[in-house]
Amino acid sequence: MKDGRRRSPFSMVTMFLLALLWTLPTVGLLVTSFRSRDDALSGGWWEAIINPFGTSWTLSNYTAVFDQANMGTALINGLAVSIPATIIPIMFAAFAAYAFTFLQFRFKETLFITIVAVMVVPIHVAFQPLLDLFGPRGLGISGEYLAVWLLHTGFGMPLCIYVLRNYMASLPFSVVESARIDGCSNFQIFWRLVAPMAMPAMAAFATLQFLWVWNDLLIAKLFLSPDNTTVIVQLQQLLGTQGQGAELLTAGAFISMVVPMIVFFALQNFLVRGMTSGAVKG
Repeated sequence: MKDGRRRSPFSMVTMFLLALLWTLPTVGLLVTSFRSRDDALSGGWWEAIINPFGTSWTLSNYTAVFDQANMGTALINGLAVSIPATIIPIMFAAFAAYAFTFLQFRFKETLFITIVAVMVVPIHVAFQPLLDLFGPRGLGISGEYLAVWLLHTGFGMPLCIYVLRNYMASLPFSVVESARIDGCSNFQIFWRLVAPMAMPAMAAFATLQFLWVWNDLLIAKLFLSPDNTTVIVQLQQLLGTQGQGAELLTAGAFISMVVPMIVFFALQNFLVRGMTSGAVKG
């Protein structure tokens, strides 16, 4: 390898087998999405790979998903929910993490511990009071994007503050002190120094937050209306009570995986760097 160590054949074979084992469900999903309902019920997806010419391949599942299930609109709704619900908590959490790292104020450690402790509270216990708060008897925003943005911001900020604060604690304090001596305000220090240096951690959390929001079912199902429902809720509605629509479910599930995979592969380097750097200092 580059550092002079010899490659381990055992490790290489093990990693290949683990990657293959992890990929098999996705391959099976993709193969099944191109098979007709009768053909999928007659045998496993591996039989289609072994005997491809004896399998009835079709694109009707994907066509039916977009025509009957309105998947195109659901994908747009999913992006309309996921992108703001990823940017907003990172924006607020970055300011809070800067304050917890580089500023001195009363009860700083107590407040930080309280924020971290909120992470252990299950989000399900907050659904009923939040339904009342956002419903007609409260703010009246239930069923709108704003309600979901606020929920994901509130539930995502504690972890984001924790990750960003730990990452910023590993940055050199001398750079910040030098900027203060030069007359820079905290706002200038954050935007010109700390934010660029903390970009790996921000990108790492953005990846996790986007995947969480995109794959969320409960919040989208409870706080969005049928007119602006997301792709995951639409997927859940494809499968009927008697199992009808199973052939559409495989095609719809693979379509819903495309966007998260693009985001993950685009930001995977930042994910590794940000999470490992934020995990070794506190």
